[in-house]
Amino acid sequence: MEEEIKRFALVYISAIVSVIYCYYIPSRIKAGAPRLLSILPVCVQFFVFPIFFSSVLFISIITFTLTGMGILKLILFSFDKGPLFPLPTSLFGFLCFTFLPIERLGKTPKSQSTSPTWVFPTKVAICAVMLMLHMRGYKHNLPTVLLWVVIYPLYMYLPLEIALNTVKFLFTIILGCDLKPVFDEPYLATSLQDFWGPRWNPMVSSLLRSAFYFPLKGKSNSGLAMFIGGFATFLASGLFHELQSFYTSYETPSWEITLFYVLHGVCTAAEMVVKRSAFGQRWTVRPVVSWLLTMTFVIVTNGWLYFPQITRGKEIRHYITEYIIVT
Repeated sequence: MEEEIKRFALVYISAIVSVIYCYYIPSRIKAGAPRLLSILPVCVQFFVFPIFFSSVLFISIITFTLTGMGILKLILFSFDKGPLFPLPTSLFGFLCFTFLPIERLGKTPKSQSTSPTWVFPTKVAICAVMLMLHMRGYKHNLPTVLLWVVIYPLYMYLPLEIALNTVKFLFTIILGCDLKPVFDEPYLATSLQDFWGPRWNPMVSSLLRSAFYFPLKGKSNSGLAMFIGGFATFLASGLFHELQSFYTSYETPSWEITLFYVLHGVCTAAEMVVKRSAFGQRWTVRPVVSWLLTMTFVIVTNGWLYFPQITRGKEIRHYITEYIIVT
């Protein structure tokens, strides 16, 4: 673990040097293909960084911040799009917005979630209890259904929200600007569009829409254009998660995770088309019913396609164990 920590530090030192280069050199090159060519070596570097690690925790951090978000942000920056455009006034700001899962809030933001103040401490407490139960080997004493329906989804959601909200809180103070929310109570979603749009990691959703949905959809508002853009966005997300799974296990991909995102992409697109149709506008579903249908679909498809692949590679178990050791 000590060698991994040293290597982890060296990777981020190298990444910082590369992003400093992007701030001073490519930013002065004309947007488009010329700037993209000047940034490609940095993207390749970010892409190969995870192969130097065996720790699931470090691989997850690097693939999320560098291989995933870092590359996507820099590519969008090549075309004067994304969270790095307009160019931050300071190098420190550019580094933060490149590496960290944060994005400046727009000038005319949509209404943000106003969750009661007790909600976040409650999530921290639940996460702490789950970590303690993990250390005591609870898994063998719990029903399988409870593991798939409750425990594994909470393991995926709670640590991620707690970590991202902590980062957002700290850098809102450090940078002195408002940042986009990282989650908006996704367990309250009343549709797939609601779940994957404003509720589940909206900062990443915004990146994916900028990189795939809007370019492929173009100016057309036809159902076909929206379907193609939405399908490509979910496919790209699925392939990235498949890559992350491969980095952590180095096992031949089963493509279950990709199928999970493709299925959600098709169903989300179909949901959007139905809502726009005359039938969808005439026939409305009660919020409690639509919530129940949405959560059932998300949980069942997670248990069917997503969790089997990552638990087969023992990613969750190793991640939790390493998280406990590091913290």
